[in-house]
Amino acid sequence: MSRIDTTKDFVPVRIAILTVSDSRSLSEDKSGDVLVARLLEAGHELADRRLLPDERDQIADQLRTWCEDSGVDVVISTGGTGLTGRDVTVEAHRDVYEKEIDAFGTVFTMVSMQKIGTSAVQSRATGGVANGTYLFALPGSPGACKDAWDDILARQLDYRHRPCNFVEILPRLDEHQRRK
Repeated sequence: MSRIDTTKDFVPVRIAILTVSDSRSLSEDKSGDVLVARLLEAGHELADRRLLPDERDQIADQLRTWCEDSGVDVVISTGGTGLTGRDVTVEAHRDVYEKEIDAFGTVFTMVSMQKIGTSAVQSRATGGVANGTYLFALPGSPGACKDAWDDILARQLDYRHRPCNFVEILPRLDEHQRRK
């Protein structure tokens, strides 16, 4: 089904981590810690890390800032993907997306179903692309971040992963903005 092509070199990507929470600080951010540890262990670079409250405009502004930053290839947010009134991360992501990666949410739900059963329907994980940058919104639990990284993102952010991966098409994400 999938494999690592050992004839190719690993290509690190620069990843920014955003935690969305009204109640946590960076020092209490276990989900962000999980993502940082995993991306560094995989050989990627931590481009930036922030924590913001559940405020749609602030989240979208930070996403846009990172999408304009040539030092950021991927943004992963954690938190604010649920169903309560303060959960606005998905809407903020969609305010920024040029294209949504529809299958990301579907695959995340499939992975979650194996771990938490039908409770997976309460997550609105999403992925998209804007200005040549990948954007992923994950639930705020450390377990959900582990599952998303271990079962989806670790593979798709590995240039050697076959049959295909996000990294190999990264240079082409903004080709529509270049002159011909």
